[in-house]
Amino acid sequence: MDDEIQLISDGDGLAVLGDPAAVERFLVSEGLESKDLGLPRLGSVLSAGAVAAQAGSEIAANSGRWMKMTKDSARLVEKHGLRKNANGLNTGVLKGSHGQIKGFVEFTKGSLLTNPAVLAGAAGIMAQLAMQQAMDEITDYLATIDKKVDDVLRAQKDSVFADLIGVDFVLREAMTIREQVGRVSEVTWSKVQATTLTIATTQAYALRQLDALAEKLEGESKIGELAKTAKEAKSTAQEWLAVLARCFQLQDAIAILELDRVLDAAPDELDHHRLALRAARNNRLDLISKSTERLMARMDAAAGTANTKVLLHPTSSREVVDSSNHVAQNVVEFHGRLGIERGRESLEARRWTDAATEVRDKAFDAGADGVGAAKRLGNETFDLARSTTGKLSSRLTDRVRRRRTDEEADQQD
Repeated sequence: MDDEIQLISDGDGLAVLGDPAAVERFLVSEGLESKDLGLPRLGSVLSAGAVAAQAGSEIAANSGRWMKMTKDSARLVEKHGLRKNANGLNTGVLKGSHGQIKGFVEFTKGSLLTNPAVLAGAAGIMAQLAMQQAMDEITDYLATIDKKVDDVLRAQKDSVFADLIGVDFVLREAMTIREQVGRVSEVTWSKVQATTLTIATTQAYALRQLDALAEKLEGESKIGELAKTAKEAKSTAQEWLAVLARCFQLQDAIAILELDRVLDAAPDELDHHRLALRAARNNRLDLISKSTERLMARMDAAAGTANTKVLLHPTSSREVVDSSNHVAQNVVEFHGRLGIERGRESLEARRWTDAATEVRDKAFDAGADGVGAAKRLGNETFDLARSTTGKLSSRLTDRVRRRRTDEEADQQD
C-alpha cells in the first residue's frame, strides 16, 4: 500500500502529516528533527455530522509533526514543489511505497487537508508552535544576559514596569493551565486579555529610551562627550533590548492563547485571525527594527567621528569605537533572536565593510599610522570581521601611542 505524506508550509514552519510510520520514515530519510503538531486539537474545528466524523477518524489515524523553517526545511518546500493556496499556505501531497517518496501529486478527494476547516486549524496550530519556538529562543537569549531583565524592571521607578512583572506571572499561569487542560476557557482568557496594554506601554517606553540614546549621540560633537555618551549606550542599550525581548515574548504568549480561544469559540474565524495576528506581529518587528537600527546608525556615525580624531584623542576615540562595536554585537544578537535580520544582511555587510576600508585607506593616505576599528554588522561573517577590525584598531592605536612616547623621549634627550 502506498504511503501518503501531506505537507503544509506557512513560511515560518513546515508540517508533515500522514500515517505515523510513514511520517517517521520520511523525516528520518530527510534528516529532520520535529515536534508533535498536536493533531487531536483539530477536533474542535469540525462541525457535527458524517463529514466531521470521517475527518475526525482521519485525524485520529494520522500523525502530525512540525519543524521550524530553516534552510533544510525550506529545501524540502522547494524540492517537492509545494503549491500556494488561497490562504497563502504552501501545500502538497507526496506518495511512495514503503517510505520511498516518488514525487509530488495533487490532493486527492479523501485527503485530510481537503477539509478547509482542518487546514485552517492546522495552520493555526503551526502558528502557535512557531511563536512558542520564538519564545523559547528569547528565554535562552535572556539567560545569557548577566543582568536579568527582572532586575532591570525592578530598578525602574515607573509603575508600568512593576505591572509588567505581574503580567508575566498571569501569562505563565495561563500557559500552564492551557498545557494541563488542552484549551483556553473563557475564564482563563478573561484573566489575560487586559494585559496587552501594559505590555505595549512598556515596549513603547523601552523604544523611547533607545531613541533618546540615539538623539543624544547625534547631538554630540566633542570627542570627550561623545565617548561618555557612547559608554552610556554600551552599558544601558542591552538592558532596554532585554526589556523589548521580554515584551515580545509576552505578546507571543498572548497570541498563542488568543488562537486557542478563537479555535474553541469561533473556529470559522481562525484563519483570518491567524493572518491578522501575523500582520500585527510583523508590524511590531518593523517598529523595533527601525528603532534599533537608528541607534546603530548613530553609533556608527560616532565611530566614524572617532576614527577621524584618533591621532589627537587616541583613548577617547578607542572608547567610542569599542562602545560602537559592543552595541552592534548586542543588536545583531537581539535581531537574530527575534528573526528581524533577514533581508538586509548582505547589504549591511557590504556597506559597513566598504566604510571601514575607506576610513582606513584615507587615514593611511594622510600619513596617519593609526585608525580606530570601523564598522561591522550584517551576516554570518560578522564575528570574524569584528574580531579582525578590533585587533587592527588595538595594534594601530597602540603603535601611535608608542611613537608619541618615543618622540617625546628623543626631545628630552
